[in-house]
Amino acid sequence: MPASTRQPAVLFDLDGTLTNPFVGITRSMQFALGELGEPVPDTDTLRQYIGPPLQVTFPILFKGDAARANEALRLYRQRYAEIGKFENELIPGIVDALQPVRETGCFLSVATSKLESYSRDIIAHFGLNQYFDAVHGSQLDGARADKSELIAHIAASEGLDPARTVMIGDRLHDVHGASKNGIPTIGVLWGFGDRSELEQAGAAAIAERPDQLPGLIASFLIR
Repeated sequence: MPASTRQPAVLFDLDGTLTNPFVGITRSMQFALGELGEPVPDTDTLRQYIGPPLQVTFPILFKGDAARANEALRLYRQRYAEIGKFENELIPGIVDALQPVRETGCFLSVATSKLESYSRDIIAHFGLNQYFDAVHGSQLDGARADKSELIAHIAASEGLDPARTVMIGDRLHDVHGASKNGIPTIGVLWGFGDRSELEQAGAAAIAERPDQLPGLIASFLIR
């Protein structure tokens, strides 16, 4: 249900913010690269690529070769759709943080560059549907993979007031995407970005632990 015009809203990134998808993403990237005969980096090397949309990551890895990047994306999705999306785990403490935010009456939405269909499956798998009014992600054709485009779509389709909305995310792309839409971001340190990345991107606040989120969100939205 769309937010009312006076209802504050909270947008949550998925990967690195609500769940830890490290195993599923890195193994699926390794599968795609291996199938194409490319050198397969170890999972720690691939950590840096978690967060940005794969439509950006694979062209970097393939040095601009669009055909091979597209085939890598297809192979990645082949494994991720069957196995990888469930090689995942909830961030410890995140459910306890969501509950009090939900109880304030805020409109809650997932805002992720991950495919929307995968995101809905993951949210349902972990029983998080009860906390979220909406789940928004990218489309198969690449639409809304860019975080600023995605957030603009959410704000328009859900009737959000940017002045009463806050983004929660772990990477600079969350901060930049929200900022382009006039929305501040609370950066989180349990994901794949560090304090320096988030502060340099312009995060309005930093949460070191999930239990800090309710208070920080209230400081932005509950007036």
